[in-house]
Amino acid sequence: MVTLEHYLVLSAILFGIGAIGVLVRRNAIIIFMSIELMLNAVNLSLVAFSRQLNSMDGQVFVFFIMTVAAAEAAIGLAIMVSLFRNKETLNVDEINLMKW
Repeated sequence: MVTLEHYLVLSAILFGIGAIGVLVRRNAIIIFMSIELMLNAVNLSLVAFSRQLNSMDGQVFVFFIMTVAAAEAAIGLAIMVSLFRNKETLNVDEINLMKW
């Protein structure tokens, strides 16, 4: 039987992997994928709590988070394509748009 603790441990592991990916990696696409992994970890915990409490509230929040994540993915990829066309790199250390 899979319990709430199993879901929360899996969610924490996924969130930790995403956080490490954001902090360690310097490629914008990898950072972007790590942020998406962190969002999915939060979604998993919301669905687990929703199931535990026999409430649909968590699943409604997941629906809205997934909608925002889809829009964020489209806009984020468009920004990355624009950055790559202008700077020819996706390394976040080499992208410094605030300097003249």
